[in-house]
Amino acid sequence: MPEKIRDSAILNPAAGAAEGMTEFRRQEALLKTGALQNAILNSANFSIIATDEKGIIQLFNIGAERMLGYLAAEVVNKINPSDIHDPQEVMARAQALSKELATPITPGFEALAYKASRGIEDSYDLTYICKDGSRFPAIVSITALRDDYGDIIGYLLIGADNSVRKQVEAELTNAKAAAEKANLAKSDFLSSMSHELRSPLNAILGFAQLMESGSPLPTPAQKASIDQILQGGWYLLELINEILDLALIESGKLSLSLEPMSLPEVLLDCQAMIEPQAQKSGIRMSFPRFEIPYFVKADRTRVKQVLINLLSNAIKYNRAGGTVEVTCSANTAERIRISVQDTGEGLSPEKLAQLFQPFNRLGQDASVEEGTGIGLVVSKRLVELMEGEIGVESTVGVGSVFWIELNLAAEPKPAAGAAESLAPMQARVAHDTALRTLLYVEDNRANMQLVEQLIARRPDMRLLSAGDGARGIALARLHKPEVILMDINLPGISGIQALKILRADPATAHIPVLAISANAMPHDIKKGLEAGFFRYLTKPIRVNEFMEALDTALELAETELDGAINPGGL
Repeated sequence: MPEKIRDSAILNPAAGAAEGMTEFRRQEALLKTGALQNAILNSANFSIIATDEKGIIQLFNIGAERMLGYLAAEVVNKINPSDIHDPQEVMARAQALSKELATPITPGFEALAYKASRGIEDSYDLTYICKDGSRFPAIVSITALRDDYGDIIGYLLIGADNSVRKQVEAELTNAKAAAEKANLAKSDFLSSMSHELRSPLNAILGFAQLMESGSPLPTPAQKASIDQILQGGWYLLELINEILDLALIESGKLSLSLEPMSLPEVLLDCQAMIEPQAQKSGIRMSFPRFEIPYFVKADRTRVKQVLINLLSNAIKYNRAGGTVEVTCSANTAERIRISVQDTGEGLSPEKLAQLFQPFNRLGQDASVEEGTGIGLVVSKRLVELMEGEIGVESTVGVGSVFWIELNLAAEPKPAAGAAESLAPMQARVAHDTALRTLLYVEDNRANMQLVEQLIARRPDMRLLSAGDGARGIALARLHKPEVILMDINLPGISGIQALKILRADPATAHIPVLAISANAMPHDIKKGLEAGFFRYLTKPIRVNEFMEALDTALELAETELDGAINPGGL
């Protein structure tokens, strides 16, 4: 027992006992601290390296020996940590510092310890080089050690083997690459499948439309059969489109153009498209009248797709003589809600829970109403991609309200010169113009016959045909047609390659070229328009759309011809 404590214990036994206990606890704490320090320094799981202020190693623990294969005696007072790290990484660190400081930094320990010297603890992904020359990735934390006056007396480097994390990262990278490759293969397959399905559908629907409007008109029995062909064909096309849309969305390949668009205009378009279906089903429809011209930030085509899907469902699953009411409400300054309310049977909570599942028609499979069970799933994904929200409220025996919410946007300013650019397109083709020539480049005989019969109804036109791109280019140069229709997948050169050749030739560069192809994926259409096609029509052909596009191309051709004859407008 220390003399002071012994004397105190003689004079005051109780106080002496207390002092003795305090001293005992202090000694015990010191022992624990020492044990912890020894445990840390002797840890085999972490490399602990301490250097002096010049960066020369002064401490090299058991973990460092185990990881790097050196004995402490081999490195202490002999090397600095730069010597056991990848020199290229140290060089890269020095170059980064030089750029940051606009001052040359010598590669070495200074480059590693720069932030630590300024009181910033830093961690690096570094590669350790072992005594036997092998390497492994490590995470190294560097801290500056200071004396009581704040001066740096050394640096502490604590490292951990990072091999497992790096291996996991590599596996994740490989898995991601494999997934991207699979997605690309899936996208290619979908594009090919779309083309192969649309080509025969083009013949089925095209000739059925010709028969429906032919002369003489079909008999009632023939008309009923044609209607069944058209109904089944358009339904199959809808199914193809929805499956492709869903696959594109889930693979992240669907691109949207989010920009301010007029909500009243879109609803007016939807009303015009959906009212014939409602009248046929005996459903009364109500659309809102807008006092404020609301604009939303969305993709116009996809908003119409979603709304038509909701409106079509509200009609199909309504009761006889029912109603569909469309309303809009801006409940906040940021969003507007569009609601579609029907008077159908309504949905139970159990059916509501299954509503947005692919191919789930909620027990309507035996219904007379056709449906894919995909439309609502696609609509939900599209609305979410447009940063909106979709929902439903339903009461059995009363009906359902499906709604979407979209972000409001400011009204866009009209682009300068927009009116001038549209002016040449507004004049209609004169009825007394000379016979005009249309060249169709197509290798599918059924598709060629369909267009031949369509053009046969146009006494103002004659049709030339070519079965491949090379012959199409030759005919274009020889006959200078007013308009060219071009398939994309042609034997020999593709339609896009043929277009480039026509554009490069001054004799044919002015001719409007319309793509008409079964390649109907969004990226196919975008690629075609970027290549320079005047319009991109997809198969199956819709006769009215085809005729409208042809008239528009003829107007453009006439305008450009007038410009060539009278370049100054004289």
